[in-house]
Amino acid sequence: MGEFAAIERIRRLFPSPPPGQAWIGDDAAVLDDGLLLAVDTVVAGVHFRAETPLADVGWKALIVNVSDIAAMGGTPGHAVVAVAAPPDTDLDLIYEGMAEASATYGCPVVGGDLANANELVVTVAVTGRVDGAPVLRSGAKPGDGIYVTGPLGAAAAAGYRVRPQARLAEGQAARAAGATAMIDVSDGLVADLGHIADASGVGYELDRVPVAEGATEEQALRGGEDYELVFTGIDLPVGIRIGTCTADVSQRLPGGGWEHRFS
Repeated sequence: MGEFAAIERIRRLFPSPPPGQAWIGDDAAVLDDGLLLAVDTVVAGVHFRAETPLADVGWKALIVNVSDIAAMGGTPGHAVVAVAAPPDTDLDLIYEGMAEASATYGCPVVGGDLANANELVVTVAVTGRVDGAPVLRSGAKPGDGIYVTGPLGAAAAAGYRVRPQARLAEGQAARAAGATAMIDVSDGLVADLGHIADASGVGYELDRVPVAEGATEEQALRGGEDYELVFTGIDLPVGIRIGTCTADVSQRLPGGGWEHRFS
C-alpha cells in the first residue's frame, strides 16, 4: 500500500473535524482561531544520505515543516524537536543547522526529546498562525489557473544536496491574492498537484512547467524536494502560471513522485 492510501485508511479511524477546522489531509492541521500544526520526520537513508552534513539534516528537518505552514498561507510560530540517534552522533551539528533555520524563518525551538536508535531520525512539529482563512488543498475549481512560485527540478538535478528554502512570503502573497488551493512541492509536481486535484475533485492540463537551470523536464515534474509552492486561482498576480484546472477529474499526468510504501 502506498503512503497516501494509508493516510486515507488512517483518516477513517478518527472523527471528522468540527466546523472551521481541518485535520488529516492538508499540509498542516487547522485548529481554532487560525492555529496551524504540522509535523514531519526525516530518516537516514530515506530523506538524506549518510554523507549529508549533519547541520544540513538539522536545517532540513525544520524547513520541511515551515514549508507546510507556508503552503497554508501562514506564519510559523514555535517548534519542538525529537532526535533519535546512535550514541556517537554529533548532536551539536544537527542543532546548529536547526538553529540557523530557526533564526532565518523566525521559528524558535522551545522543547523536544532525545533517544538512542540504530539510525538517525529527526522529528519536528511546528505551530503556525494564519491571518484569515487558510488555503487548503480542496478549494480548486474548474477554470482556475495553476501557478508555481519558481522553477522546478533543481533539487533533483543537484542530487538533493542543497538546503531547501521555505516560500513563506510567497505563500502569504498567494493567500492574500485569492489562491483557492495550495500545496508545497515536496514529493514532485505531478504527485503534489495530484493531491490538489484529488481533494478538489478536478482534473488539470499543463501548458508549460518552468524547469530549473541544469534540470530535466522529468526532474521538474517528478523530482521532488523543491519546496516551491503550487497553487490555484483566477488571474492571480503572483507566481508563474503553468496550466488550468478542468472539470474532467481523469485529466492529469500519469505517475507521480516519491511515495513511502506500507503493507
